[in-house]
Amino acid sequence: MYGLLVLLGVVTLVFFLFNVLPGDPARMMLGQRADQESIDIINHDLGRDKPLVTQYAAYLNDLLPISIHNNVDPQNFFYLSPEKYAPCSTLLRIGKTSIVLKAPYLRRSYQSQRRVSEIISTAFPQTALLAVVAMIFALAVGISLGVVAALHKDTWIDRLILIISTLGMSLPSFFAAILVAWLFAYVMADWTHLNMFGNLYTVDDYGCGEYIDLKNLILPAFTLGIRPLATLTQLTKNSMLEALSQDYIRTARAKGLSHRRVVVHHALRNALNPVVTSASGWLASLLAGAVFVEYVFDWKGMGVVIVDGLEKYDFPVVMGTILFICLLLVVINIITDILYGILDPRVRVSK
Repeated sequence: MYGLLVLLGVVTLVFFLFNVLPGDPARMMLGQRADQESIDIINHDLGRDKPLVTQYAAYLNDLLPISIHNNVDPQNFFYLSPEKYAPCSTLLRIGKTSIVLKAPYLRRSYQSQRRVSEIISTAFPQTALLAVVAMIFALAVGISLGVVAALHKDTWIDRLILIISTLGMSLPSFFAAILVAWLFAYVMADWTHLNMFGNLYTVDDYGCGEYIDLKNLILPAFTLGIRPLATLTQLTKNSMLEALSQDYIRTARAKGLSHRRVVVHHALRNALNPVVTSASGWLASLLAGAVFVEYVFDWKGMGVVIVDGLEKYDFPVVMGTILFICLLLVVINIITDILYGILDPRVRVSK
């Protein structure tokens, strides 16, 4: 229920934000020399000539899985006809009105006339791959460094890891992307053999089509994982220090368990709850915040889609992308709550 309220709030905020911004999508579609009559026709076709509250109700009607459809004039309820653009099944028919069951309809791009859902389905897999690889890198390295720093507290190793973490948290994504691309793909190109720009799919030089080039994933994933890596390192260190000071750790050592077993099976497992919470939030943030990294490395993901949509006033694309990312955030938070019970039985809800 909390997730549904969050989604409703985001839908409302995003809709009114992008519908009160200056700029005319119809003029962007027709060009700067378009006459007012043509602009009015386009705005009528897009439903932008109606009152803002009516547009909002129609947008909610498009998004809801159970919605109202006017059998005579679909645009009275729908942005576009559901039978043509969003297949549905009729649940109840009352006169000229039907209550239908359908998939959420994110509308169509102003520029390409493609469904927003199709645009997202094309771009999201690349962003998801980039974010997941970056998160795996951040988790593996961050947890390892955090454990090492906790076990070597107040030594030069701890101070070195602290410096690295602070530097990682201080680097803005756009600056880190430019710096990493310049250093590893230009200055050290003879050793790394990495490309400064590149997509997941690369066109074959001999005209044999496209092939997957995972080499182009290394630099953007490394850049995107720097900030969560720094945060997870410090969080793991603090959680480990707190766990190592608990009575059950002293009891485990008194029973004669090995140092490795105490650290891995007792201290680390109980220290992972805040790390999992932070990692889940970071994963959603990486999905939403990969805009600069994707733009610098020319990675054809959702970040590039958002930038192009903003430049062209393609509001359905931008709004649909934001709502999709919000839905992912809600789902990730629910999964995190489930993982809590697996990692720590103390937080399980008892009957």
